[in-house]
Amino acid sequence: MKLVDVNSLPVQATRDAYGDALLELGKQHPEVVALDADLSGSTKSAKFGAVFPERFFNVGIAEQNMVGMAAGFAMSGKVPFASSFAIFITGRAFEQIRQSVAYPNLNVRLAGSHAGITVGQDGSSHQAIEDIALMRAVPHMTVLVPADGLSTRALVRESLGHEGPVYLRLGRAAVPLLYSSGGFAAPPFRIGGSVSLFLGKDATVIACGVMVAQAVRAACVAAGQGLEIGVLDAYSLKPLDRGAVLEAARRTGALVTAEEHSIIGGLGAAVAEAVAEEYPVPVVRVGLRDRFGESGSPEDLMRECGLLPEDILRAVRKAVAMKR
Repeated sequence: MKLVDVNSLPVQATRDAYGDALLELGKQHPEVVALDADLSGSTKSAKFGAVFPERFFNVGIAEQNMVGMAAGFAMSGKVPFASSFAIFITGRAFEQIRQSVAYPNLNVRLAGSHAGITVGQDGSSHQAIEDIALMRAVPHMTVLVPADGLSTRALVRESLGHEGPVYLRLGRAAVPLLYSSGGFAAPPFRIGGSVSLFLGKDATVIACGVMVAQAVRAACVAAGQGLEIGVLDAYSLKPLDRGAVLEAARRTGALVTAEEHSIIGGLGAAVAEAVAEEYPVPVVRVGLRDRFGESGSPEDLMRECGLLPEDILRAVRKAVAMKR
């Protein structure tokens, strides 16, 4: 097991990587257009707008209209990327996503920035903890939750050729660049895939988004305590890489899921559904347990909501004990 010092890696917010990737796509693909609901400075779609003002549309604080416009662009042969805070684009515009985008299976890309509790001091009104559950439940929708900037750029590019709607979950806070020269080798990121970072024998932690780095930290600590923990980056929530999940269940016999989201309807639910149907093993979920976030620093909120490496290790020990 190759130990990785996550704290020594360079950092970047996934929203920043999204802005960079969107601009690069714009340079290569004239059919790409971008829309934003008056938050382009925060979602970083402003990078695209500065270079391609004729293909950038700020609709104002009108998320429902933005999604409807994106549907119209898709029906006209364009590939629209519509960006806003995750709480607004999935919450306020849910009906438009369902009826105007997903039902006709249009090629609309929805970028939900500032997801989860690491939004910080903006408080629970701005902290999307249900967005994965909402988007997973919509037929035809693909749900992607990249762990770092490098995987974000790869998945934005990958989404371009995908048939049907895509939801990209992005964050405000800077996170370690796991797939860099000092970290892990970057695989070809594909929709429906995952990345096995460590192969363990005692349990496997399946994580997404900011929690992948936390899982790596937990695995490195566990190695010094005689526990061999696998870590799987499940960046594709829907479709889930069921093959990798079931392989981890068979290899280690115990799973822990870790997500910056409610344990209801998110990654933990997706993994539990998969193993319950085909290879039942203990599954212990780390995430928000039927609660809202609060106002505070990202670090304090991660501690308050039980999303630190020690919380993952506690869950691993529980899962291992259940296995025995």
